[in-house]
Amino acid sequence: MNRTLGGRLRLALFLGGVGLHRLAAYRLDFLLGSGAFLIRVGLQTVTVGVVFSHVPAVAGWSYHQVLFLLGCALLPRGLDHLFTDQLWELSRKLIQRGEFYRYLIRPVNPLFALLSERFFHPDGIGELLVGLVLVLWSGSELGLDPTALQWALAPLLVVAGALIHFSVKLFFASLSFWTVTSMPALQTVTQVSEFAGYPLDLYHASLRTLLTWVLPFAFTSYAPAVYLLHDDTGLLRWLPAVTGLSLLAALALWRRGLSRYEMTGS
Repeated sequence: MNRTLGGRLRLALFLGGVGLHRLAAYRLDFLLGSGAFLIRVGLQTVTVGVVFSHVPAVAGWSYHQVLFLLGCALLPRGLDHLFTDQLWELSRKLIQRGEFYRYLIRPVNPLFALLSERFFHPDGIGELLVGLVLVLWSGSELGLDPTALQWALAPLLVVAGALIHFSVKLFFASLSFWTVTSMPALQTVTQVSEFAGYPLDLYHASLRTLLTWVLPFAFTSYAPAVYLLHDDTGLLRWLPAVTGLSLLAALALWRRGLSRYEMTGS
């Protein structure tokens, strides 16, 4: 039944390999998807460069600091993308087409069964690599010298940010249990998350509140970045609570929707 942690990990690795093999069978789609990602990130970087070719700083942030923030945004997004991309299918069609039932008849947790169909998504690997390059290069240009504590916390900050991305995605994908499809809502939220790749200081107070306390994407990038750049723990101290509450809210809605789906006999 693969109920142990070791069994789940072995199953995840096996299913991830199957997913990669399936993607490799359609190489043009894989190349187009990878190319689109690189173009998007490239345009973001070029846009930042164009802005700073006219001004020395934006809202107190220098060119390399903004690139550092962008890298910090890509790392947790990539980690989330690597393992939870299948939630898009839940929001798009699985309920609408009556295909979700197959996750209920497998001898594993339905959420694990759902996510495992697209483990190790290549776009996530690309985001992780580009994010790491941006963080290391811009950090070097800024002369950053992290403390031992910051080095130790850095991977945990990435994991916490990925859990927040996952929680928001799961919450809005789970709405499809009631609305049949929640793709428009999930797309909108994903577009909002793009704002987290730039300094919060640029935005109106209402948007800063939205990105911090409603859709807490600020904790996936801005909070870690200002901590690593300036040792500012003002927002960072809220990260454990925000991560935990986001997960609890998302899992509660998922379980409620799952119970509703089972009761309908769909």
